[in-house]
Amino acid sequence: MQSKTKKLLAALIAAGIVPAAHAADIKLGVAEALSGGAAQYGVSIRNGFQLAADEINAAGGINGNKLVLVVEDEQGKKEEAINVFKKLIFKDNVLMVFGPTLSNSAQAADPIAQAAKTVAFGTSNTADGITSIGNYVFRNSVTEADVLPATISTVKAKTGLKNVAVLYGNDDVFTKSGYDNFKKALEDQKIPVTTTETFAKGDVDFKAQLTKIKGTNPDAIVLSALLAEGAPIMVQARQLGLNVPVIGGNGMNSVKIFDLAPGGASNNLWIGSPWSIENKAPENIKFIDAYKAKFSNAPDQFAAQSYDAMYIVAQALKNTKITGELAKDRAALRDALPAVTWTGATGPFKFRQANDRAGKPAGYDADQAPIVSVTKDGKYVIEK
Repeated sequence: MQSKTKKLLAALIAAGIVPAAHAADIKLGVAEALSGGAAQYGVSIRNGFQLAADEINAAGGINGNKLVLVVEDEQGKKEEAINVFKKLIFKDNVLMVFGPTLSNSAQAADPIAQAAKTVAFGTSNTADGITSIGNYVFRNSVTEADVLPATISTVKAKTGLKNVAVLYGNDDVFTKSGYDNFKKALEDQKIPVTTTETFAKGDVDFKAQLTKIKGTNPDAIVLSALLAEGAPIMVQARQLGLNVPVIGGNGMNSVKIFDLAPGGASNNLWIGSPWSIENKAPENIKFIDAYKAKFSNAPDQFAAQSYDAMYIVAQALKNTKITGELAKDRAALRDALPAVTWTGATGPFKFRQANDRAGKPAGYDADQAPIVSVTKDGKYVIEK
């Protein structure tokens, strides 16, 4: 019976009565840190992409075509990000590349995508200068330059802080950029700095810096760090009796802080981000519920941003005629992306074009307002 049905369908297609399906796979590269110190971000990011792609495919894909993710581990290393970008673009022939995870790696790998006229779309890169690389570089992660001033002004309004101490990682593009933006925001808001201390990636003992900070009696600590160093900094600060507010960048915005800095050590951490797990918007509740059902744990900002990024690209693809000519299709996707607007887990989103170092139009940044939250007893509480 089944073979008769197939024969009938084949005859109808041959006669032109039923159109033949032209469904094809749309290959999207995913270059994220799935191992190493940045895996706590990269795994969440991959999960967000997978959840969104599965939902999109279940709803019919892109004009009948299926999204296929080609996932590679770039280990949070610049050299590996470069290798992975080359593999995805030139060997796997993906339409575009999501990633890499860290701003350090994006600075190294994104120029390869730009030269190959292939979209590189960052969902977790917030350092200055990433999108100045060129007009094929996009990100939906809100920059530190946009987020940190709002975070500081909210803490100032809520706590009345008069001065701060600053602690930052001086050997990483992201943490150094965070420091630069914190410094500018503090100057603009006329908040004195009692002392500025530094650390390096891989450090585990921060007591010397924190003891010096404690001696200056600051009202708060401004911290530009990734979670690997930021969590132990918070634990050791509390052990030394430094229970003042900690103002962090988006590298500290993860529910993992409650596991890595347990027993109240994570309290009083202030974060600015376009996403909050406590945001009750219907799009966000839908995302959180779906993520928990699929992965059996709570999502973080990085999963939310990659989830939204997949839908942003899907909107552009729906307005792109896929021809099968890779160079042509890559350019068409690039041309369609800037006009996309989307309301997802992170709220209303649109792109804003950035300039390169010569002041000429380049890539595209996120144009989104941050939510400011503070940690209290294992939860993020929205303050603004």
